[in-house]
Amino acid sequence: MAETTGTAGTEFVFSPEQQDLRRAVRQFCDERVDEPTVRRLMESDAGYDPALWARLGGELGVLGLAVPEELGGAGGGLVDQAVVAEEFGAALVPGPVLGTVALAVPALVALGGDEVLPSLVEGTRTGALAVPDHGGRFDPALVSVTESGGALTGEATQVVDGAADVLLVAARAGRDLGFYVVQGGERRSLSTLDRTRRQATVRFSATPARLVASGADAERAITAALRVGGALLAAEQVGGAKRLLDLTVAYAGTRLQFGRPIGSFQAVKHRCADMLVLVEHARSTAYHAAWALQDGTDDPDLAVSIAQATCSEAYQRVAADTVQLHGGIGFTWEHSAHLYLKRAVTDAALLGSAAAHRERIAELVLDTAVASGTLVVATG
Repeated sequence: MAETTGTAGTEFVFSPEQQDLRRAVRQFCDERVDEPTVRRLMESDAGYDPALWARLGGELGVLGLAVPEELGGAGGGLVDQAVVAEEFGAALVPGPVLGTVALAVPALVALGGDEVLPSLVEGTRTGALAVPDHGGRFDPALVSVTESGGALTGEATQVVDGAADVLLVAARAGRDLGFYVVQGGERRSLSTLDRTRRQATVRFSATPARLVASGADAERAITAALRVGGALLAAEQVGGAKRLLDLTVAYAGTRLQFGRPIGSFQAVKHRCADMLVLVEHARSTAYHAAWALQDGTDDPDLAVSIAQATCSEAYQRVAADTVQLHGGIGFTWEHSAHLYLKRAVTDAALLGSAAAHRERIAELVLDTAVASGTLVVATG
């Protein structure tokens, strides 16, 4: 993402390379991840196509764009990864996108790499983060898994992409916090609203584990992963909302009522315009979060919470409007709006709800105002 300065201020625009990246990923998804493929994979046992996943990592190299070259990645930035996340969201790519790309990989990058990182970047293995969060923030008090003698015992619930090959698990060793790589554990799939994004409960019973970080280093890696995950989830939500907007506008231009396209009616025009405003506002906040994390230009927690609060709500509202503006067909299982609505509702519950992030925003803004001495309290 390039920064330009003009008389009106600073403007951030996508670089030619990022525009080429977007076109390449979009074309790949159009050809390989069309709606029939999504429906077939979401009903399969694995929930995704391992061969397709390997192509995303090996052929396209888009699973580790923000990973430094010395760690086996492409050496790009988080904005590059957000571009890919947006296109994945538009196509509803089934598989461990959030667990691997947005959570596990950033956690290992924050630690300076690990022996399993190259395989996650190449797409030959998948990963997930088995860490409790409260409103999208890591809460060590919620860690219930324990470690003893190099093995884990306990249960991690509602793990996104919990059937992954590699799990990164937060566990307690006495009073100390540890961060472990685990390749075992009993995985029990959960029944979820969105079948394109699997969740599982993982039970550990003296399961062998390898320590990769402890104490402050473990908390730092987990916090970094949740921040990146929030930013990339926001970009994915933007992609889904934009695809629904495009579908709705196209439908409004061809669906006839009283001999006229319904898009010619003022009420429909206004609704589509409102959807456009929601999508563009959400896109700005999502890429601001990615830029803030990549460039260190703003408070990362504030930027991610703003993006999550905005994008979660925008995606749900656009999805609901899409169903309504499509009329009866929009409510049917056969229409793609059905899939996006389920993704929108599910995404809104991941890594903190919009309400939780708004509370976080208020806390951060008030803390900043108090620290700077600029908070003014009005009295009667």
